Amino acid sequence: MFVDLASESDADVISEADLRGYEEVGIASYYGRESGPKTASGERYSPRAMTAAHTTLPLGTEVRVHNLENGRRADFRTNDRGPFVRGRVIDLTPAGADRLGFRRQGLARVRVEALR
Repeated sequence: MFVDLASESDADVISEADLRGYEEVGIASYYGRESGPKTASGERYSPRAMTAAHTTLPLGTEVRVHNLENGRRADFRTNDRGPFVRGRVIDLTPAGADRLGFRRQGLARVRVEALR
């Protein structure tokens, strides 16, 4: 899902100062199969990129996502908003889901930690 940044409330976005030590556990999903539409950051979406959508982390935040079901981990950069489904904490690209080993299942229990 792609969201216009103008519809986002700045009050909902975590401040840069609050990123230190930020961790969150929940469900990850993946989204988008085709390149093209613009993300909330204004860049084109690429299913091959290691990017992510998060509802409250500042765009451009580097995060490490740990798949708690198989021990895999990978780093991503937030460039979009979402997921907007209760219980889900982050949406990844298909490449990210492949790297973390959950594309076939579609969902995985993960820990998200902000790096910078």
